[in-house]
Amino acid sequence: MQKYTFVLLIVLIALVGCTTQQGISGNGNTVNSNNQTLGDNLQQEKNPIAVFKTNKGTFKAEIYADKAPITGKNFVELAKSGFYNGLSFHRYVEGFVIQGGDPKGDGTGGSSKKIPLEIVPGLTHVKGSLGMARSQDPNSASSQFYVSLEDIHQLDGNYAVFGQVTDGFGVVQQLRQGDIIERVSIE
Repeated sequence: MQKYTFVLLIVLIALVGCTTQQGISGNGNTVNSNNQTLGDNLQQEKNPIAVFKTNKGTFKAEIYADKAPITGKNFVELAKSGFYNGLSFHRYVEGFVIQGGDPKGDGTGGSSKKIPLEIVPGLTHVKGSLGMARSQDPNSASSQFYVSLEDIHQLDGNYAVFGQVTDGFGVVQQLRQGDIIERVSIE
């Protein structure tokens, strides 16, 4: 099933590949503790910060609850409930994404709740952005999320962006399929 999902993602990328969009600049680039420049998504103060403790280290991400309230609230509620604790990253595609949040661990599972696709102008798939995975049904997102390892604007307009890594992107770059999300907490 994982192979089927991966092939589906590649087909989608091929179909959308020529329709990339440019990101809209917010308050400037984000620079993490490794002095790496991350994407240029909109940044707002007072949004929740998700702290991801993994077997490779810790990284933090701002959750855009103000700009993507449906997706942001869903992620924060799941994190606060402990849903993500102990799950693995079930997908790694070099130069593309690291993906987790599936309780089955194979890309076919999710939480009991589905949310509608929430596309927000100005929130784009830049390096370090958090996006919500889904099936072919645009309104099928649940708990699976991914972190963009590079700018992947071919996904803009098709998948919801709801956050941005703000610290520890070097940890994200070390994550691979099978690594563990030990805990996600919300500050």
